[in-house]
Formats: sequence, C-alpha cells, structure tokens
Amino acid sequence: QVEVVESGGGLVQPGGSMRLSCATSGLTPSSYGVSWFRRPPGKERESVAYISETGAHTNYLRAVKGRFTISRDDSKNMAYLQMNSLKPEDTAMYWCRVSHGYSVYWGQGTQVTVSS
Repeated sequence: QVEVVESGGGLVQPGGSMRLSCATSGLTPSSYGVSWFRRPPGKERESVAYISETGAHTNYLRAVKGRFTISRDDSKNMAYLQMNSLKPEDTAMYWCRVSHGYSVYWGQGTQVTVSS
C-alpha cells in the first residue's frame, strides 16, 4: 500500500522561508516522480514543481522559479520543497503527488500561510 504524507506547513511572514516534506512509503526509491501542487484561496490547483525519478530533471511554475527548490533523498524516501522569499500570494494548500507508472498518489495536503 502506497502512502504519501506531507509535513512542514504553517504560518510564515513575507520574505521568510519554509520547507515542506513529503514522505512516501510502499514504493521503491527512485521509481517515482514527485510533484508539488498548490491551490491558493479561490483559485484552481496548479503544479508548482516537479522532480524526476532520478532527480536529474526538475521544473517549476514560473511564479516560483528562483525562490523554490524541489529535491529528493531516496535513502529516506523523502522529497522536499524549499520555499524562500515567500510572498502572500504563495498562501495555499500544498499537496505532494507521487507518480509511478500510470498511477498517482496524493498526500492529504498541508496549509501554508504567508502573512504578517
């Protein structure tokens, strides 16, 4: 059984940093891609960042490029989203999505609020 669990959300001031973590169990390390999605209040869900199975390829939403970094540690079956220079418009529910072959698995989500 595959399980995806996010952690690390909360309240942060504008300009601050936060790291989200995504723990995956039930899959072989390096066999799945990882994406972070978010849904700001009143808006559609959007893809924020992606890292490939080997970590060789990443891509980012234009609005976060240069501020957010996605990474993975397959020794721990973990993926991360380091978020720097946070802005109020980064406020959203964030989800980790794991893609393995034709299957995708979602975590329960974690709320990030950027506010003074």
